Amino acid sequence: MNDITLTTPGLLFSAISLLLLAYTNRFLALAALIRKLHAEYQLNPDKLVLYQIKNLRKRVQLIKSMQIWGVASLFLCVLCMFLIFSENQVIGTWIFGLGLLLLLVSLGISIKEIQISVKALNMHLKNMDQDE
Repeated sequence: MNDITLTTPGLLFSAISLLLLAYTNRFLALAALIRKLHAEYQLNPDKLVLYQIKNLRKRVQLIKSMQIWGVASLFLCVLCMFLIFSENQVIGTWIFGLGLLLLLVSLGISIKEIQISVKALNMHLKNMDQDE
């Protein structure tokens, strides 16, 4: 197993931070859209709006999972740095590897959320094509 230094997990800090920021922005955009659609549905109950809200609920849950796994990955990177600092190189290396795996989980969930998002957009486009 290769020895890693304090800078190795430190390199992930900026990447994970930007990723978490992107996840949070997606969450905030969905929250605003859900509020808008909820108000619209209250005024005019429509099955399409209800379907959109159901789709958005699933996406919000996925984003929550993405954030949790991303934060867990960042936590393990910090723990890894502490272990390396306290000269527990082997355990630190394993913790770093686990942090990378958690980051992969977060990114995998992100792919699923993007697929759901694209599917919903395609439904809107299809609906527009039928209106022409």
